[in-house]
Amino acid sequence: MSKAFTKESDSEDEDDAPEAAALPAGVKNYITPAGLARLQAEIRHLQQVERPKVVEIVAWAAGNGDRSENGDYLYGKRRLREIDRRIRLLSQRLETAVPVDPKRQKNRAQVFFGATVTYANARGEQQTIRIVGIDEARSELGEVSWIAPIARALLKAREGDVVQVRTPAGLEPIEVIKIAYSDP
Repeated sequence: MSKAFTKESDSEDEDDAPEAAALPAGVKNYITPAGLARLQAEIRHLQQVERPKVVEIVAWAAGNGDRSENGDYLYGKRRLREIDRRIRLLSQRLETAVPVDPKRQKNRAQVFFGATVTYANARGEQQTIRIVGIDEARSELGEVSWIAPIARALLKAREGDVVQVRTPAGLEPIEVIKIAYSDP
């Protein structure tokens, strides 16, 4: 049968889109104030800028006639589904978000949510990470989710403590060098 007479399923495209990691059961969705502001800005941008642009393109493309081979129409519909899926996800995450301001941490001698931690591995190599919420972690900036193995190993540690972090190669000892609580 010719492709012109078959309807392509919308669900095919939805299966290809990567979903954000689901929150583990019983885990609160902690987030820093800066992370909360970034998520709110992203959802605003999607709703007020991206989506209206794509709707305009799809409407224009739909008016051009045959939609089965109209790339602008097909791509636009796919992009609209992606935008709507992201808006739904962000809305759900924002509803469950529990803002935690690291600057208000009273016990600054221990590693808690929002801490910036410098540690050294067994080879003496130092690395600095910041422990943030699941939805705001950006590894390229040294930000890791508070449920990541490295963060879980560091939680409640103090400067000078040696903790064991689970890696693919097995347990690795790391020493906490410095703990700080400040904005990035």
